[in-house]
Amino acid sequence: MRSIRHAALASLGLLALAAPIHGEEFVDGIAAQVGADIVLASEVERFAAPVQAKMNAAGAPRSEIVKMRAEILERMIERRLIEQAVRRIEIDATEVEIDTAIAAIANETGLTMDQLRRTVEAKGMTYEAYRDQIRGEIQRQKLISGAIRSRVRVEDKEVLALYEKRYAGQPEGGQEVRLRHILVPFGDGTDATETEACAVAEGARAQVNAGEDFAAVARDTSAVNAQFGGDVGWVHSAALAAWMAEPVSALQAGQMSPVLRTPFGCNVLYLVQRREFEPKTFEDAEPELRHEIFEERMAEEYTAFLEQLREQTYIERKGIYADAAPSFSSSPPSAAGQ
Repeated sequence: MRSIRHAALASLGLLALAAPIHGEEFVDGIAAQVGADIVLASEVERFAAPVQAKMNAAGAPRSEIVKMRAEILERMIERRLIEQAVRRIEIDATEVEIDTAIAAIANETGLTMDQLRRTVEAKGMTYEAYRDQIRGEIQRQKLISGAIRSRVRVEDKEVLALYEKRYAGQPEGGQEVRLRHILVPFGDGTDATETEACAVAEGARAQVNAGEDFAAVARDTSAVNAQFGGDVGWVHSAALAAWMAEPVSALQAGQMSPVLRTPFGCNVLYLVQRREFEPKTFEDAEPELRHEIFEERMAEEYTAFLEQLREQTYIERKGIYADAAPSFSSSPPSAAGQ
């Protein structure tokens, strides 16, 4: 269920801050004190209500919902800590920066500025309050950039070491294929027999033969990579599993295999594309690898920066949130740390 909770949390956008409260009734109060600031229980509920609805629909136990609410509170405590640091350093965001950021959001979501304004107001937030929210996001990004980004250094030798680790064993040539895969499992951990599983796989194959998109059928049928339409990605022919190699070698782009029976399930493979494999040179891989290392270091520095702010700030979680806090902390709920 942890993955359900994380997926639901990840789906929340900026506008969720303004979402109306639904679900169980509660008396508003203070969820946490962060230095001189507070986090209201109603703020936590605004985030928690839509997430809880998804978790309830997925059959999540009450304990997971309690953890989810506490996790949301932790993110809000982090927000307060960052806001306090912004105020101390007196970081500001110009009107032009705010206009530019909002225009970018509208463009990314395919909305006109008028449509974005109406969407904001439909969520119960004034447009002026929305601009203030964007101002706060810009200020936080400036703080993070100034306080954290400047600490991060990526050495050339680190990039080279990662390249050698990841690409040292790559083939010199040959072909690679991009596959989609439908897997219908049977046996251990499932209620299906081999006959039943293969009948489902045959049905999926028939749907594709009747004109349905393989990716769409895989999303509804496959036990692996369903969210990606069964996409396996690019695989070198020499790296294919033994049971895959021969059937794939007989396929042309746009064709699929017959149902393939394996000890773990009934499978259908679809060849999206075949191409000559070109070894990835260091020059080709260097920008991506450097960015990967940089992002990892940024995450580490951000965590350290937040811990420093926590150590310097009195934090107390109240009521039900105090009881849940130990799930996310090695220190007592009333301590300054998480």
